Amino acid sequence: MAAIHTLGELRRSSRRSRPVKQEIRDNLVRKLQTGEMLFPGIIGYDDSVIPQLVNAILSKHNFILLGLRGQAKSRILRGLVDLLDNEIPVVPGCEIHDDPLAPLCAACRTRAATEGAAGSALRGEAGDARRDHRRHGRRHRSDQSGAGGPQPRR
Repeated sequence: MAAIHTLGELRRSSRRSRPVKQEIRDNLVRKLQTGEMLFPGIIGYDDSVIPQLVNAILSKHNFILLGLRGQAKSRILRGLVDLLDNEIPVVPGCEIHDDPLAPLCAACRTRAATEGAAGSALRGEAGDARRDHRRHGRRHRSDQSGAGGPQPRR
């Protein structure tokens, strides 16, 4: 896909907003079709836990991982991050990395309405920042200019 830099370009592209559950499901289906390993490093659960997890994701169910220490619960959760897209468009300068096609915060909705297709600049947030956020529970803030990716904590 060609690089998209403005809201107008994003609206004209084929990319559409989708919920995280749908994103994970779509990427799981792609991995299943290509035969990729779903959860590398998890040994012994190929006939029990992994099929149940795949069924839960395919049916968009919520699930809770319960078990004793050492039963790969954390490893499975870290593996789920690999089912997220590598890049997502975000509104520059937004603390919550809002989706420009379906903004949640009032400031981003106002900005999308006023700047419209004229070209509010977007940035693709690297999947590493998204993965890092989910793995470490840290919130990344972008600077006021809207340039660059995650900023160090202050």
